[in-house]
Amino acid sequence: MKQFLLALLYTLGAVSVLTAQNPSPAVTPSPRHKSKPVQVVPKQPPPTPQGVTVNPAPRRPANIVVYSEALSRYQRVRHTRFWWKNHFTTIVLVGGGYYYWDAGYWFPARGYDPNYEAYDYDGPIFTYGNLLPDQVIVNVQRVLQDRGYYGGGISGALSPATRRAISAFQADEGLEVNGVVDGPTVYALGLI
Repeated sequence: MKQFLLALLYTLGAVSVLTAQNPSPAVTPSPRHKSKPVQVVPKQPPPTPQGVTVNPAPRRPANIVVYSEALSRYQRVRHTRFWWKNHFTTIVLVGGGYYYWDAGYWFPARGYDPNYEAYDYDGPIFTYGNLLPDQVIVNVQRVLQDRGYYGGGISGALSPATRRAISAFQADEGLEVNGVVDGPTVYALGLI
């Protein structure tokens, strides 16, 4: 019995040491070595030959998924409503079809409801600020119209005329020309 009590006390003591909190900051010893500040010197770009104009690559935030990556994430196969709900948390009805949200893009959710499968465009549509696909397209159409690229009506549909206007804008801005609403295009339009 005496050995049992000693073992129990030893175990309780070990547990209390292992679960003890760190001492307060006033009691902690100060570090022995102080770190020295680091000086960062920016790298100078190489000089360009005289008379040569260099167009820098368009800048975009690092967290924007490019269209080619979004396209690789696209679920083109028809699935049931049950499957969609188990794989994606955000699914909305916009116009004539359901869309699911993934990695900053809206994608057609084919098969979610067979009664609603009319899509203007069969591919990803970039979104920002919790906007639905048609709202993003309306904003893109307005900016393209203001800049003289788009002459059609503001419809919220990714029509052939809208896609031609997007392609012309992308070409002028040095972006990947794909004729769709992608992250770099929305950023270059100044919408985000």
